Amino acid sequence: MIFERYLRQYAKWFASYDRQTWNYEDACVLIGLLDMYNATSDGFWWNAIERFMDRYIEEDGTIRLYDMKEYNIDRVPGGRLLFPLYQKTGLKKYRIAIETLAQQMREHPRAKCGNYWHKKIYPNQIWLDGLYMGLPFRMLYARQFGDDSIYEDTIMQFKNVRAHLFDEKAKLYYHAWDESRSIFWCDKQTGLSPNFWSRAIGWYLMALADVYELMPQDRVEERKTLEAIWKEAVDGMLLYQDEESGMFYQLTALKDTEGNYLETSSTMMVSYSIFKGIRLGVFSKEGYSAKAEKAIMGTITHKLTYSNDKLSLGGMCKGAGLGPDGNFKRDGSVSYYLAEEVVADEQKGTGVAMMAYSEYLLAGKLGNLDAGYPEVELFKRDYDPILPTDPGFKDHM
Repeated sequence: MIFERYLRQYAKWFASYDRQTWNYEDACVLIGLLDMYNATSDGFWWNAIERFMDRYIEEDGTIRLYDMKEYNIDRVPGGRLLFPLYQKTGLKKYRIAIETLAQQMREHPRAKCGNYWHKKIYPNQIWLDGLYMGLPFRMLYARQFGDDSIYEDTIMQFKNVRAHLFDEKAKLYYHAWDESRSIFWCDKQTGLSPNFWSRAIGWYLMALADVYELMPQDRVEERKTLEAIWKEAVDGMLLYQDEESGMFYQLTALKDTEGNYLETSSTMMVSYSIFKGIRLGVFSKEGYSAKAEKAIMGTITHKLTYSNDKLSLGGMCKGAGLGPDGNFKRDGSVSYYLAEEVVADEQKGTGVAMMAYSEYLLAGKLGNLDAGYPEVELFKRDYDPILPTDPGFKDHM
């Protein structure tokens, strides 16, 4: 399949890439590589993980280019790869690195309601992004090392987000909430940011999927709570799926706003969450599988291109945030979100594409596809891209 060729091409480049920072963007690719390995059992994906991580985890367990005292929750998700690395190798350096990140989460500042601040530089602020960045790592820690208090804490944080960031009328979640109602971008009455941003909602949907999978079966009430919140969030998001393309717009609820566009990363996030929910028995195949498949296939059809021996996936918002104080450009306005750069082959977009595609592969193996998209027609092309393993492959992404 052509899309898998693109992902392999990207993985080959990523394995030797060094951004000189320990960051969540690279973590998205690492998690995607792990998902591809788990879906295919192909060592190609695992080797890319090891090659990358070997450059960042020192022999004494130090995480290169990481500073705990930043208290930046975006520094945590890469730690999810440390668990399978430790399980496979037994190397002490991975165990030490796990504890380093676990200690950050023990000390990480919290709002009065109990949720983590997004970063030390964003005091009192809860962002949807942060639930994905921090909570699956903590759940892995709880499962691996027996810290049951993490389960109750995790549910509390999801319930708080549902209480403070969900809009009952639109059936969508706002990007962020300032508990203190003091930051320049928030509504002074509600504390909420001004708009619904699809990638923020996507982070939240993926967090729900990953945390639910890790919640022990005997934690019945916690699983019921997550299931209800997850179903509500997915159903709300699906109200805004573009009928023609199957994708989602950068600003979820403003389809007809000039400059709004179909955005790749958020669409793949929704597809991932739904396919995983079907696999875990939360969503029925009927009514959900077709929408998840339409999202991933529509993205590939509309955003995957080929030029100069290179496949490329476009339509990705490079980045968007709120503040910090003094950065008045990042105000959460419509004009702000639509002015951010749109790029191709960026880690957040391609990493999530790996995650979504891995769940699509598993859905096929489990018989959970019901849209009936004819792959031979959808991916018919008049070219045969060069595989990364082929002689003459040009590593020039």
